[in-house]
Amino acid sequence: MAIIITDECINCGACEPECPNNAIYEGGVEWRIADGTAVSGSYTLEDGTTIDVDEDNPPVEEDFYFIVPDKCTECTGFHEEPQCAAVCPVDCCIPDPDREESEEVLLARKEKLHL
Repeated sequence: MAIIITDECINCGACEPECPNNAIYEGGVEWRIADGTAVSGSYTLEDGTTIDVDEDNPPVEEDFYFIVPDKCTECTGFHEEPQCAAVCPVDCCIPDPDREESEEVLLARKEKLHL
């Protein structure tokens, strides 16, 4: 599963620097696949859409921090547990029940993001 940040987020920002994939952004901020990754050129998202890695994409959430699911690996291959959840003072970083993913899928995403 990718991790999501719930609306209980207090916007403390503790999670953002902990993400090894730079998948966490402040609410209202545009995101790019290239941010914090080794990817260049184009990138195919999980839904099959191909985008330029330097393209600005609309925020996933306007009011609180959010995680870009196509960049989240649950810290698989980096840490034993998702670091955003480990540091969140209000426990609002939780597994996304709508996006169950195997360890193999998460590791493949990690390899794709960090060539």
